[in-house]
Amino acid sequence: MRNKVDILTFGAHPDDVEISCSGTIMKAIDEGKTVAIVDLTEGELGSRGTAQTRYTEAEEASKMMKISERVNLKMKDGWFTINEENLRLVIEQIRHFRPEIVLCNAVSDRHPDHGRGGDLVTQACFLSGLLKIETEKDGEKQEKYRPRIVLRYIQDYYVEPDFVVDISEYVERKIEVIKSYKTQFYNPNSKEEETPISKEDFFDFLKGRMKEFGRPIGAEYAEGFSKTRLTGIKSLFDLL
Repeated sequence: MRNKVDILTFGAHPDDVEISCSGTIMKAIDEGKTVAIVDLTEGELGSRGTAQTRYTEAEEASKMMKISERVNLKMKDGWFTINEENLRLVIEQIRHFRPEIVLCNAVSDRHPDHGRGGDLVTQACFLSGLLKIETEKDGEKQEKYRPRIVLRYIQDYYVEPDFVVDISEYVERKIEVIKSYKTQFYNPNSKEEETPISKEDFFDFLKGRMKEFGRPIGAEYAEGFSKTRLTGIKSLFDLL
């Protein structure tokens, strides 16, 4: 059975999507669009928390964002590769959800899973449109399907965006969504190892990045994206 959505968002780890593009997601949902999230791994190699706490935190974040569905493909955190098995897992989700737009990890980033995860999803989006690649889900043969647009959100490393989305009205909600991952971010009472994202000033960094992306378009805050192919418009006024 299909469960078509407008936007299908992939993250190499639970919380990748929330940190990078949850403002854009919540804005789309408030505009009447449907969004689902697919996490490639359980984030089990994270220095803080466990795979189980990630599931609990991801569920809370999903409710706050009001997404339609969330799936975890349980690839090996840190070790997954771009191979036929993993490509097929992603293709199954693309053909199941049949999104108009796919969002996925950054073109390059500090964590190698991010760039590789984005590459995996981008390749799967193309292969999903090939008739002779056969897949099935829940015993039902799937039809070929290719999303109209694949976009890669920007993460820790600065990447010059091809375009940005004004999320000024959503920034505080975005911060609260990210804080659903209680084990991963700043907690003065935590005894676990400190990481780059658990430091007290991490949210200042996030807001600074969003301000940087927002300034050129006259917005207080924005999220940035990279395109994977040339985008056409019907009128110059579509750019306004």
